[in-house]
Amino acid sequence: MKRARIFHKGAVTWAALVDNDRALRLPSGEILALTQAHWLAPVTPGATIFALGLNYADHVKELGFKTKEPPLVFLKGPNTLTGHLGETVRPADGNQMHPECELVAIVGKPARHVSAAEAMNHVGGYTVACDYAIREYLENYYRPNLAVKNRDATTPLGPWVVDAAEIADPQKLRLRTMVNGKMVQEGSTADMVLDIAGIIAYLSETMTLLPGDMIMTGTPPGIHFCSPGDQVVCEIEEVGRLVNTLVAETGP
Repeated sequence: MKRARIFHKGAVTWAALVDNDRALRLPSGEILALTQAHWLAPVTPGATIFALGLNYADHVKELGFKTKEPPLVFLKGPNTLTGHLGETVRPADGNQMHPECELVAIVGKPARHVSAAEAMNHVGGYTVACDYAIREYLENYYRPNLAVKNRDATTPLGPWVVDAAEIADPQKLRLRTMVNGKMVQEGSTADMVLDIAGIIAYLSETMTLLPGDMIMTGTPPGIHFCSPGDQVVCEIEEVGRLVNTLVAETGP
């Protein structure tokens, strides 16, 4: 099943995708066309959002770095999220702002001290993220600072959550990013340095992962600087197609 989080008639609700993903069914039974939906990031309020950096070998090479061990992990605040068809502000001095397509694994049941062999039993579903980076603000790729990875609405997420049972092998999915219809990023989840099972095992050694927690698993190679007005599309096969538009900064 695919589930979307939307704003409808003054309330936030989850809705199921029906009619071959061409409509939404609300809890009331009402059917809503996708074009009528006000899309929100499909995240459980209060969830912890983890992000991995430098987790694709070719991307690490592209940046001129070496693979990081232990993995580079940082947290993102809920202010960073925006939904499908949303807008993201490109700062006036953000001339090196580029999108990063990422598979997001969503925790389905609590995980603490789990092994890699059992870790996938704790995944509830998947979604797509576009995690923008602004290289002018980057102090150190091994230490993403606040201004780079926690700016408002710089992480579009969605459009929906796909149940884990519907993805036969999350380590064999193609990812790609297109800007104004031109492909600027392409890769496969097979190229992760640390796979999803390994990430969950690693994180669960430090803290308890709770249902709804989200793990952004890194991005493949491909750096393309974007401008206001650009439409950015991040696609992951079997998961979804996430659309975002960059807009110019208009005030302080």
